[in-house]
Parts: sequence; C-alpha cells; structure tokens
Amino acid sequence: MAKVTPREQRIKRHRRIRKKVAGTAERPRLCVFRSNLHIYAQIIDDVAGHTLVSASTMDKQSRSALNDNNKTEQAQAVGKLIAQRALDAGISQVVFDRGGFLYHGRVKALAEAAREAGLTF
Repeated sequence: MAKVTPREQRIKRHRRIRKKVAGTAERPRLCVFRSNLHIYAQIIDDVAGHTLVSASTMDKQSRSALNDNNKTEQAQAVGKLIAQRALDAGISQVVFDRGGFLYHGRVKALAEAAREAGLTF
C-alpha cells in the first residue's frame, strides 16, 4: 500500500472544504496558498471564474519591504494588503478558504490581519 504524502493529504482536505465553500459576486472567496518561502492570497468570484484581487509576498510593491521580516510577519503584511485592495475594489465580505492548510501559524496570521484591516468573514 502506497504511503500518502502530506501534499496529498492537504489536497484531500482542500477538496473536502471546497465542497462547502464557494464564492459569489456578493461574497467572493478569499483563497490562501502557502509554500515554504511565500504566501499567496486571492479573492475569487467562483460564479464568473475570475480572480478579483490578489496579493502575495512576490508582489513587486511589497517584496523589498518584506525581506527583513519573518514568514509570519510577511503573512500579516499580505493579509493587510489583500484587505486594502479588496476594500478599494468594493469588496467588504468574503468567505475564507484556507486551502487545506491548518488554521494555524501563517494562514491564521494572514486571516487575522485581513480582519483587522476591514474584511468581514
């Protein structure tokens, strides 16, 4: 019997979450992905299939400011940035999709920073 890798476990959790969580035009989905080095956040309208707003540690605007911070502080900065961009685009309510990751550490830091910056979920 083949061993199930942690990546396969995360994908399985993500599929289970996505059965229940979907973004609409009125309340889009805030989707989070984290790699070992970076964290990415997108606000997606699943009905239209479009990404409305995105932010990450790879953004040219924020890359130079984030280099000195640890990963949790970088996630907080991305959370504030995604919330600011969403509010500028007229989005104030979202559904949170943690992407199969545990609500802990960097994912939690991003979510709480987005809440503090004005997003409701």
